[in-house]
Amino acid sequence: MSEHPAPAFLLDFVLRRGEFQRSVRIRSARRVIALVGASGAGKTSVLHAIAGLLRPQRGRIEIGGRCLFDSAGGIDEPAHRRRIGYVFQDGRLFPHLDVRGNLLYGHRPARGEPHPRFEFDAIVELLGIGALLPRAVSGLSGGETQRVAIGRALLSQPRILLLDEPLSMLDMDRRDELLPYLQRVRDETALPMIYVSHYPEEVRRIADEVHAVG
Repeated sequence: MSEHPAPAFLLDFVLRRGEFQRSVRIRSARRVIALVGASGAGKTSVLHAIAGLLRPQRGRIEIGGRCLFDSAGGIDEPAHRRRIGYVFQDGRLFPHLDVRGNLLYGHRPARGEPHPRFEFDAIVELLGIGALLPRAVSGLSGGETQRVAIGRALLSQPRILLLDEPLSMLDMDRRDELLPYLQRVRDETALPMIYVSHYPEEVRRIADEVHAVG
């Protein structure tokens, strides 16, 4: 898990979905930024645009000097090539696989890279989930589910990590338990991260810079 130079975020695009429209303009040299705003403001839509799940009407998306979308230049990198690790509110683990199976899903070196940057044993240790490996996901607590979801995202060998309110479904005690793991991920992976949350305390402990959406 080597150190990388702090990347820049350049998010300058317009989203339209039915009657909903949102203009986004974020320029930042910080590696970890947070998006905040009222429910329905479009925070998740911004993440979807970055991940290639929602096409902006126009504009440019560039992270770490890598252009993912540019309407003027005709660039629209497919979602499966963007190398995005995405952690959702509810974990979205595969119920037919145990914890080990969920972590190993998609765990392979990226094209052109003979060795994965994130190794299985290192990620299991980072997130403290070694004892969970043989367990069925149906028996996991909310905090355990999210730790496994984060591990699965990292083992996909991402270049960018998006976290969409990963603690919103946890009670306060479980949230406090998981925050130190998120801080370890932030500090030890050196990945660009975009963190969405409604909770100021989470944002303060995770992000280097905060941007309002809406």
